[in-house]
Amino acid sequence: MKNIDLALIQNAIKGPAAAFRCRTHLQPAGGEGDKTFPPTYAGAVYATEHRRVKQADGSFETIPCILLDSVQSQANRMELALQQAIDNGRFKECPIPLISVSFAGEDLLNEIGTITSFEAPHRAADAILRDSLHEGVPFRKSEIGKKLDFVSLQNATPLYEICPTALIFGIWDSTGPKGGLGAKFQRALVSEIVGINAINGTKTSSRIDPLEIRAAAKVLKSKDGYQLAESEKDKSAVSPSEVNHGNIPPSIDDQTGGVTIDYAEQTIVLSLPALRRLKFPDADGKTSPERDAAGQTVLATLAIVAVSLAAENGYDLRSRCLLWPDEQPNLKLLEKPGVEPAALSIESDAAIQALTEAVATAEKLGLTWRKEPLNLTPAPQLVALLKKSQEIASAEAITEEA
Repeated sequence: MKNIDLALIQNAIKGPAAAFRCRTHLQPAGGEGDKTFPPTYAGAVYATEHRRVKQADGSFETIPCILLDSVQSQANRMELALQQAIDNGRFKECPIPLISVSFAGEDLLNEIGTITSFEAPHRAADAILRDSLHEGVPFRKSEIGKKLDFVSLQNATPLYEICPTALIFGIWDSTGPKGGLGAKFQRALVSEIVGINAINGTKTSSRIDPLEIRAAAKVLKSKDGYQLAESEKDKSAVSPSEVNHGNIPPSIDDQTGGVTIDYAEQTIVLSLPALRRLKFPDADGKTSPERDAAGQTVLATLAIVAVSLAAENGYDLRSRCLLWPDEQPNLKLLEKPGVEPAALSIESDAAIQALTEAVATAEKLGLTWRKEPLNLTPAPQLVALLKKSQEIASAEAITEEA
């Protein structure tokens, strides 16, 4: 299997290749037929649908399927894989632009630490960054931040300089100065994981109290805990289960009790036409096909790095949803219609080396990105809002316990 390299990506960007694609079959880590648990959505339901699935004989059947990891969740996992690689020093030779907001020293009830543009849901356009300061000035009114007001397909340079992942995973600057008219970039890299031929299971729950405390031993809840009720007839008296004592009778949940599947499939598509639409003018508004291609190549390579790092991190999606690939994940370049594409290795070291070379090539054409983190501090109103929210959350927890 051939390793991915810079020359291959450069040629793909030149065209007429349509996409890099990765399709990987996965099974629960417990083995075929083991139960796995999808995410639940509003109303405590799973995201289910019927899909047309190709069978071994080439025919298609309509099969019940279930979403195991959404496009949005997959993007977040790939960005977190990039963040972890940065934290582990894997990009020392090729630092990736990073915007960070530190909440250290803000005297919060629950420490937040640092939020970066790899963690903020809307990347460079997120309200966390908008409501932070750069050198004492609101980020979007700073010299760097104001450049984001003018980004477009014809001027992707400002995002390339400080948050290139926004050009890969998509962004809509709806919270910026232009509101709904803010710049919008489609996702160039899309991934999701779907369970095929899903059958709902059941989930049981119960608890046996080793102290064997009886339900009839009523208690009175208070802010400081609880005390024994003087009379069972006291209307405010509750069962000891309300303070986590006593047995809980067995119950059955047949709505969100997990599923069994034939297999899971991850589908990743990196759209090359989406990247080719991006232009990268210089400070004078001038660009060239070579400069544009260099920027597009960097983004394609960065996307492949994200894919490779996420694959190496594995598929532990949530509690009781650890998946294991049946095969070594690989990329295929959709270059010529009707021709079976060759498999390409997505080993991360090779991908990072290609990224280092791609960034250096772009720099020779005057297209550079920020190599030092863009450090912001939370604005006073953001800190005040966060503190108030934490105080409310703490009070609600105390109230529920009481």
